[in-house]
Amino acid sequence: MPLDPAPVPNELKGLRLALLVAGGIAAYKIVDLASALTQAGAQVRVAMTASATRFVGAPSFQGVTGNPVLTGLWSADGSPEPHVALGDWAQLILLAPATANIIGRVAGGRSDDIVTATLLASRCPIVVAPAMNDAMWSKRAVQENIAALRRRGVVVVEPESGHLASGHVGAGRLANASALMKAMADAVRSTYDLAGRRVVVTAGGTREPLDPVRYISNYSSGKMGFAIAAAAADRGARVALVTTAAHPAHQGIDVRPVETADEMLAELKRDLAGADLLVMAAAVADFRPARIADDKIRREDTSKLTLELEQVPDLVAALGKEKEGQRVFRVGFAAEGSDLAAKGLEKMKKKGLQAIVANDISRKDIGFGSDHNEGVMLFADGTREELPRMTKREMADRILDLVKPRLK
Repeated sequence: MPLDPAPVPNELKGLRLALLVAGGIAAYKIVDLASALTQAGAQVRVAMTASATRFVGAPSFQGVTGNPVLTGLWSADGSPEPHVALGDWAQLILLAPATANIIGRVAGGRSDDIVTATLLASRCPIVVAPAMNDAMWSKRAVQENIAALRRRGVVVVEPESGHLASGHVGAGRLANASALMKAMADAVRSTYDLAGRRVVVTAGGTREPLDPVRYISNYSSGKMGFAIAAAAADRGARVALVTTAAHPAHQGIDVRPVETADEMLAELKRDLAGADLLVMAAAVADFRPARIADDKIRREDTSKLTLELEQVPDLVAALGKEKEGQRVFRVGFAAEGSDLAAKGLEKMKKKGLQAIVANDISRKDIGFGSDHNEGVMLFADGTREELPRMTKREMADRILDLVKPRLK
């Protein structure tokens, strides 16, 4: 019998899940689990021991997840360390069915196949679901290995009692789908407080073209926006980063490159559907050339150049008119040279934001181009939080700490 159908918890939707399958007869049940998780929106990758492939074929897992399956320490694409890549990628690992053999090898720190090596190279929560004969499960050696895993922070889902493949009746059946899902969701919840959330972040200074080779922009590096996107992704959120700047690759961030304010607005309208949080950290231009030259404006053709500028549409105001934009918690940034709180409060009310972070652009040690920031965070409910000088990544986490309780 396959795993009983069970709803996939929100915490697992959109998460990067590694399913590590060992050589127990219950291995075939994990195909249904992989299918359910994938259909719910989780990103699922599978690795199998050699003995697991004798119970269920790797093509079954590839068919339901859409991803290649690792069955050895040397991947088909020639990656030198597929276990490290999978361990880095995963936000949660489930080892199931966990046989007495693999439990002993994991407890002993072995890394002689793709499954044990991935576990040792991982940086995320691990859930282990044992399944074996009742006599094996009751043995002191197995129980001591289980206790060792628990001491190391591994979540163990106790096997169920019932009829076993051996013909015996007792404890040793793989836990049902509901129990596995709950254990995984609990592990996620304790580690990733934004799991199941969709976050959209903007970053960088928009570039408004003057001609095919020149544009009007500002000094924004996009570092603050990227820091917020990275912090949200590391806390389990599904993140879309709409940005004009180049950023380092980061797991969990879907980058949407744009140039102009119009391009940013169009991308935001697409990404806003289903989002819980919008953080407008980009420095959107206030003005742009009223006309864009079709060809490069040559120095030789004019001794004086007068630019006619027009206002750029207010992105936040435009998004607020969207049905999706009205349900999203919206945070803006106010780069000011003085009177941070007063100007930030005015801007928050004008744009209909739920919160705003005001920072001082007159200082060279924070803000544009710097790795540090400082300011004040104001909320529409009247709450005020001082943000002392800290790294932009630290500020990103602080902002998310303050916003998280306010999300619907």
